[in-house]
Amino acid sequence: MNFHDVYPFINERIGKAADCAGERFLSDVLKTGSHELCTTYPYLYDIARIEEACYAIRTSAQPQLNTIDNRVINPTLQLINVEWSHLPEFIEGKPIQPQQVNGYVLAWQTAGDEDVQVAQASNHDLLALKMLSEGIESRQAAEEGNVTVGSIDDILYLATQKGIILEPKSRITRPADFPKGDIINPAFFTAPTFTLQWHITQTCDLHCRHCYDRSSRADLDLDEGIRILDKLYDFCREHHVYTQITFTGGNPLLYPHFNELYQEAADRGFLTAILGNPTPRKRLEELLAIQKPEFFQVSLEGLRDQNDYIRGAGHFDRTIDYLALLHDLGIYSMVMLTLTRANIDQVVPLAELLRDRVDLFTFNRLAMVGEGAALASVEPEHYPSFLQSFVRAAQVNPSIGYKDNLLNILRYVDRDSCFGGCAGHGCGAAFNFVSLLPDGEIHACRKFPSLIGNMADSSFHDIYYSERAERYRRGSRACSSCSIRPVCGGCMAVGYGFGIDIFNELDPYCFMDSATSDKNQLFVE
Repeated sequence: MNFHDVYPFINERIGKAADCAGERFLSDVLKTGSHELCTTYPYLYDIARIEEACYAIRTSAQPQLNTIDNRVINPTLQLINVEWSHLPEFIEGKPIQPQQVNGYVLAWQTAGDEDVQVAQASNHDLLALKMLSEGIESRQAAEEGNVTVGSIDDILYLATQKGIILEPKSRITRPADFPKGDIINPAFFTAPTFTLQWHITQTCDLHCRHCYDRSSRADLDLDEGIRILDKLYDFCREHHVYTQITFTGGNPLLYPHFNELYQEAADRGFLTAILGNPTPRKRLEELLAIQKPEFFQVSLEGLRDQNDYIRGAGHFDRTIDYLALLHDLGIYSMVMLTLTRANIDQVVPLAELLRDRVDLFTFNRLAMVGEGAALASVEPEHYPSFLQSFVRAAQVNPSIGYKDNLLNILRYVDRDSCFGGCAGHGCGAAFNFVSLLPDGEIHACRKFPSLIGNMADSSFHDIYYSERAERYRRGSRACSSCSIRPVCGGCMAVGYGFGIDIFNELDPYCFMDSATSDKNQLFVE
């Protein structure tokens, strides 16, 4: 045993300790507390044990955990009972003096890291380790501690981030035979988060000319909504993904039990977001008192006259004022535009007007569905040049964000790295998100009829793995040989509006062939 290797801190600070150690571990010499060094350094015994634990971790082969099915304690972890606090900071050389307080120190190593991490164990760390070692589930721990299940899962999450607990990989993963093209980034094939876009009510204070669905659907009552939250919780825990609920409608804030349901979602540790209409400050403050939403998205359909033609008189000015309110309250703001033939020339000017007013501005193409069928879509032959102008604007306007999958065609031909597309994985319909309608129907995408099940008689698991859901996940066969398939796949909602066979034909706006065959002619009008 090389004393210098085992005890780097003690060797540097208390070199004479080597004289009494000999060939033995120093802790064996000091454990009785009778050695003279213990009088001068009463915490030396604890430090020796910490350094011995670190040495054991460094010199042991890291266990090979190729796959794990559930959370497990990091197999390298050493839990050291100590009688002094602040020892990890003291060993790091921070100007802090150890205090005589019983506790625990953790030492562990993460995969691929040669350094051993050392930290004082918090009560939350110890609870996380106790839960795993005794097989205690989050709901049981929450009930016994009289806290929310979300607060328990937050404790497990932080322990996972620290590395003392290891978590399985997400099971929301594209199958091995999913077309890959030239895309090699593994992040585009596995989703860490599953999103439920919940159209919680059809009730709305607007009547937009492009509304996808004005049908009469009865709202679920609060108890039914809570049962859906529990089903979603179970599905996401089973698949080892984080959960986001994006509440929308109609206007979701007009659902009579919205605050109660929002609280229940927050209590389960879900991320929350809102797609809605401008609402009073007091209403937002009520939500902030429960949980700050990840974002609040509103819509504008062009400059003032065009927008108010679509969404109603005065809507444009109310929305501009509302963006200022979101900023004042520290809520991330998003503006979405539905692209039509009437507003295509207003997109970049609107984006410039919104510069410094909104955190993110982007667009969706019109899906000619519902009342949107009465509006005119952009001519497909004009779309590539529009995208180029949008990209140029994005280069100088930090508020502009990318969403449409077909933007990846431009990035591909310019040899830029592709972004995740519409949902982070190209078309994420029935993959990393689904849409829940007020009456319990589950659709692959909110923008066109794409029924895959009903929560009244099924679980999320059964709906997600149904043949209908799998068909939407696969998308169009016409895209299967595309070089950017994992980050594109077009837009099935747009194709549906054009009346094509969305499972076998290309998105009517796809220009991949012309882009790759003759880039120089692509933007000549």
